[in-house]
Amino acid sequence: MKKTIEQAIDRNAERFKQISAYIGANPELGNEEFLAARKLTDELEFHGFQVERGTIGLETAFIASYDSGKPGPVVAFLSEYDALPELGHACGHHLICMMSIGAAVGLKAVVDEAGGSIRVYGTPAEETKGAKVPMAAEGLFDDVDFALMAHPFYVYERSGSSLAMDALQFDFFGRAAHAAASPHDGINALDAVLQLFGAINALRQQLHDDVRIHGIVTEGGKAANIIPDHATAQFYVRAATRQRTDETVRKVLKCAEGAALQTGCTWKVSNYEYSYDELMTNETLSAVYERNLLAMGIAPDQIEFGKDHGSLDLGNVSRRCPTIHPFVKVVDEPHNLHTREFRDLAMEERALDAMIFTAKTLAFTAYDVIAEPGVLQAIRDEFAAKRQNG
Repeated sequence: MKKTIEQAIDRNAERFKQISAYIGANPELGNEEFLAARKLTDELEFHGFQVERGTIGLETAFIASYDSGKPGPVVAFLSEYDALPELGHACGHHLICMMSIGAAVGLKAVVDEAGGSIRVYGTPAEETKGAKVPMAAEGLFDDVDFALMAHPFYVYERSGSSLAMDALQFDFFGRAAHAAASPHDGINALDAVLQLFGAINALRQQLHDDVRIHGIVTEGGKAANIIPDHATAQFYVRAATRQRTDETVRKVLKCAEGAALQTGCTWKVSNYEYSYDELMTNETLSAVYERNLLAMGIAPDQIEFGKDHGSLDLGNVSRRCPTIHPFVKVVDEPHNLHTREFRDLAMEERALDAMIFTAKTLAFTAYDVIAEPGVLQAIRDEFAAKRQNG
């Protein structure tokens, strides 16, 4: 069976590489990935998948499905394809999408015999307003038995964790006045923003080590001789768990309330991006993936423990179905994500070869779970226990 999977992926490897290179050379921002979505959905249809475009009203989202007609689990491969402003595909999403599609095509070669069904979820805008959040909220993963994806990096890492996150915007409203002629008539909204930053900086001393709060001023006034009547700041508030993130947000809101009271401003808070939950790795599924990675020739000492790399909209999926998100080595030099150096190296043949290698590893992992009912049950049991424990 695995030989058949490998042959199916190898047979299409050059097609997959060409599509990945095309997407890499034509970067599109989140929810604007029209070229990428068209390329990916056309390719899935070419391989016999039924494709739904514009999922939940998002123009560049899609779900591609193939059902064997036999009993078995629903396997989900997640595809990302948005780029970063100015940096292009410096996070390697042009590789991620074809890792998942390659894995789906490989698994399809045996699923008629093995049983079950395959879905590829096209999930736009991972870097900003991650589509996995509303897709999860709509219940699109609730009947999935397990979900897989892999992320390019400069080392191999087990599926680890991520930080839950809230994206908060604070708007303060004061009263404009001439800063020299009648400052006593003004209420300075920018002062409220500055007080907020000061209060948050003081708050950091009493926070847990896993908490991260970072922000910017997006509006601070129009001219130096006019007391600002409106000022805005945006913050990410992150922590290792949703519970701790919520606790921290409540403290940050108190800081904003205090800033408004001190300056005489009114204020409001809103979410300018979706809230992300932490990634809940399914360790049983992760162990199956690692077993295949070892079988593919990666030495145990080359596979590092999973780390926290920030926040992922995949965290919301992991609360709905068993999920893994390992990191895979696609470049030979230690360059970090979101850099021009990583972007350029991730377009080279070495990275494209690693993409094909990872597609095989993901497909082998999915096949093992289908073929070993006891493993699938263990995955389900772990997922149920973690959900029950919060």
